[in-house]
Amino acid sequence: MNTFEQHESEVRSYCRSFPVIFDKAQGVYLYSADGKAYLDFLAGAGTLNYGHNNPIIKQALLDYISNDGITHGLDMYTKAKEQFLKALNKYILEPRGLDYVCMFTGPTGTNAVEAALKLARKIKGRTDILSFTNGFHGCSLGSLAVTGNSSKRLAAGLPSQGVQRLPYSGYFGRDADTLAMMDKLLSDPSSGFDLPAAVIFEPIQGEGGLNAASTEWMQGLAALCKKHDILLIADNIQCGNGRSGQFFSFEEAGIVPDIVTCSKSLSGYGLPFAITLIKPELDEWTPGEHNGTFRGNNHAFITAAKTLETYWADDSFAKEVQHKSEILKQRLEAIAAKFDDPSLIFAKGRGFMRGLQIKNGELAAEITQACFEQQLIIETSGSEDQVVKCLIPLTISEQDLHKGLDILEKCTLEVLAKYLPQQKSGAAA
Repeated sequence: MNTFEQHESEVRSYCRSFPVIFDKAQGVYLYSADGKAYLDFLAGAGTLNYGHNNPIIKQALLDYISNDGITHGLDMYTKAKEQFLKALNKYILEPRGLDYVCMFTGPTGTNAVEAALKLARKIKGRTDILSFTNGFHGCSLGSLAVTGNSSKRLAAGLPSQGVQRLPYSGYFGRDADTLAMMDKLLSDPSSGFDLPAAVIFEPIQGEGGLNAASTEWMQGLAALCKKHDILLIADNIQCGNGRSGQFFSFEEAGIVPDIVTCSKSLSGYGLPFAITLIKPELDEWTPGEHNGTFRGNNHAFITAAKTLETYWADDSFAKEVQHKSEILKQRLEAIAAKFDDPSLIFAKGRGFMRGLQIKNGELAAEITQACFEQQLIIETSGSEDQVVKCLIPLTISEQDLHKGLDILEKCTLEVLAKYLPQQKSGAAA
């Protein structure tokens, strides 16, 4: 029994899939204690969009620490906070014509979601939140209630309250209009469906299995919320910070959510950092009404500001991500095409948040385990862990991108070899 098995809780998870001791990290590589280099297609579950120990961001943090910059400051005014707020407005909000005030919550995504839900209920005076099938919003009680996954919700030991759930975009296939269903339920006073305070949705569902909402669906959802006087909350935590090819994952739809939650790669360096963006007219908090000891991570303010200044001052980085997204899309579709059987495997997702849906979770796990043996770190998601999910650092070179995808292709073909059509087996070899 090693140190971790002896002293760490059974709740540990990722280490079970990757049972080595990691010691160093740089760029898109993790290095084990015995010196092996592992290409990282997990990136801290989407927290390391700019890679491990990004040298530009790291230097900004080292300079700040060496000058005795403030580490913890509650929500007091600091130069570091000022620097972040100015960068957020200059590089992100103003160029997109967005007008939000920034609420500093606790350090993780679920803190941002809890604040958003709490504020929506306060504003509208209603108890319910509408969420969607396969949504994931966090593991604290409020966020957990609006999460779809039953195993995670049941772990709370309490029934979920204050939530109503409807099918996400494409849940019943392309031909089913889930928004028409939503409109009918909200319009009929005898439907038994109570008017919610807010709707919360992920433009691309990460943990739910890389389900991507169509532009039309997002536009229709925004229109329905306006029609029925419901606040719209966009959960931009995993699918944001450039992951979709734009900074915000809802940008391509041209909608403006009332509230936006951000975390994961927001700090740019893997530091705990979360914010809730609120339309100014909805900022009805009284001082201290919602707070937290660690809502002022000044180290994260520094790294986040440097990240925005470095990568989002113009659209060149976004264009690079969009280019690599197309490479990822084409490679994954080519892998799936070798089988010509969507019930066995198909490519899905949007932007640089894509993967392969496999027939079942057992086969998907075999693929990721085979990848790990080839020194590629990649994980699964979805209702039954059936989706092999690529959460690759946005800064990856095309050479390393192809290297990782070559490993993924090789392992996928080896695991699913028995399903290959006879006429294509020679090409797979």
